[in-house]
Amino acid sequence: RSLFGRKAAFSALSILVALLIVGQAVTVYFVYQQSGQINKLTKTSQALQLQALQKKMPSNAKPVNKMRMAMVNMPLAMRDLPLSPSSDRMPANIMGPVSNKTEDQVKHLLLQADPQKMFPELKDNLMDNLKRLKKSMTDVDWKSFESWMHKWLLFELAKNPQKNEKKVIPAEKGIA
Repeated sequence: RSLFGRKAAFSALSILVALLIVGQAVTVYFVYQQSGQINKLTKTSQALQLQALQKKMPSNAKPVNKMRMAMVNMPLAMRDLPLSPSSDRMPANIMGPVSNKTEDQVKHLLLQADPQKMFPELKDNLMDNLKRLKKSMTDVDWKSFESWMHKWLLFELAKNPQKNEKKVIPAEKGIA
């Protein structure tokens, strides 16, 4: 009897282990299948976000490759270059027409890198927009932005030199 009991216990234990292994295999199969669907949904979501951005772009803007501009004087961001290595895998209807506005091209590049990136609506004058940005940014980000603005101003001043204009320099106080 003990021999049959041991065989029955061994058989029951073997069946239980086999069921556990099969259960784990089925679970892994379904998780793998769901991850594929999640990846597909993520790509679709990114494509829809890019499509929504392109609908916001002006429709009367000409594509860069059809414009008659000197390529030597054109900034690198404006040249007709592939936007990313993965852009050749994206369908042409998602890419849409390329705007010649620098801000639209930069937004497009940033959204390709991070589709969840948000851009604030700045519709007031320059000073009000800067005040709103300062309130919405962290101190570190604002200091970095100020540093960039300073460098941009120096670049613009160097790019457009003043023509021998005499500038009025205010006198220092206390000097007679």
